Amino acid sequence: METLDSNTITLFIFRWIHYIAGITWIGLLYFFNFINVHFAKTLDADAKKKVVPELMPRALWWFRWGAMVTWLSGLGYVIWKIFIATDAGLNGVGGLFNSTWGYWISLGGLLGTIMWFNVWFIIWPAQKKIINWIKAGEAPEEMAGLAKKAAFASKVNTIFSIPMLFCMGAASHFPSFSWIMVAIMFVVGVVIAKCLIGYGGKVKTAV
Repeated sequence: METLDSNTITLFIFRWIHYIAGITWIGLLYFFNFINVHFAKTLDADAKKKVVPELMPRALWWFRWGAMVTWLSGLGYVIWKIFIATDAGLNGVGGLFNSTWGYWISLGGLLGTIMWFNVWFIIWPAQKKIINWIKAGEAPEEMAGLAKKAAFASKVNTIFSIPMLFCMGAASHFPSFSWIMVAIMFVVGVVIAKCLIGYGGKVKTAV
């Protein structure tokens, strides 16, 4: 049996937190895009006034804090691994910019950071205003524009999530990196995301 040192334990804890928070975040991202976006279209003004203020603040709380904890734990993992556990740094052997692991994790981290930014600085600010307007029974002119902006950012995140998750898995389990593969994964991400978002509206509601 191998002896566990403090670095191994710390990195495992970071990764474990990253998994739990990431499942929460991405699960809600898919709920919003595959289910809720179609469900919301069936609600009239009175129903929205009852449902939205109850559902969305709760869902968006878990959504945005899931994103935050995922991002922070991922950042903590990478910093600990390259500067403390191995002292590889950015360009050393096994470092962030000098290894297959580093290439995949850097790209995955970049995509995750863009997604985190979209959640906290585009989706949440827009939804906060929209929820309050719906709760008050108001529909100002800017509401439609904000809704489209938030929906677009959410769709971008859904598309990015597919290559991002590939990168995270590839960092530890796929010992090869090429930009052709990255390009293919982006195309696959667009196709899969668009198909799943579109199919969500066709799922039968009968049980």
